[in-house]
Amino acid sequence: MASSFTSKRLLLRSLYRATIHYQPPYLLHSSTRPLALIGSQSRSYRTISTTAALVNSEVLKALRHPSIVRSFCTRNLSIDEDHGPAPIDYGSMVQEDEFHKLADETIQNLLEKFEEYGDDIQLDGFDIDYGNQVLTLKLGDLGTYVINKQAPNRQIWLSSPVSGPSRFDWDQTSKAWIYRRSKANLLHLLEEEVAKLCGEPINLS
Repeated sequence: MASSFTSKRLLLRSLYRATIHYQPPYLLHSSTRPLALIGSQSRSYRTISTTAALVNSEVLKALRHPSIVRSFCTRNLSIDEDHGPAPIDYGSMVQEDEFHKLADETIQNLLEKFEEYGDDIQLDGFDIDYGNQVLTLKLGDLGTYVINKQAPNRQIWLSSPVSGPSRFDWDQTSKAWIYRRSKANLLHLLEEEVAKLCGEPINLS
């Protein structure tokens, strides 16, 4: 019984693929009149459409069989967990008022440090802007950093010309903003990247 069903399933799958991919060369598509024929061909669009519909109906019935459904639903999926943002750990999120206090202090500190750094180096296009809770650090042709806080997620988001986008959560243990996917520290990451881009060390701690 199982062998018979398997054979029927494979046959119906083949027929289904044929009906959706194969276009007979003598057909001129029309939904309102019989098809033009070549040579001695005498089949009409209605006949072929009816046949295809019957085959498709049988195929769909077979594909709904529990054994086929299970074969698709239980297939192992390979998911690359190294891409995309890390899932939010709601259990470790700080309270909203504490988040705003910590995030504002961090961004304000970065603003002051970047201003001091800009005064110490000679870099064309160096500019800092802060508005609407978004801190933008422009390094001329070297790229632009954008840092802003995201209250709903209790995160600080970073857009870097070097490492790309990152989302940092406040870590109570280390008392720092940490990107959970790479374990990177926000201040240490900025220190390393900006120093390499500009050629001068910077202290953000």
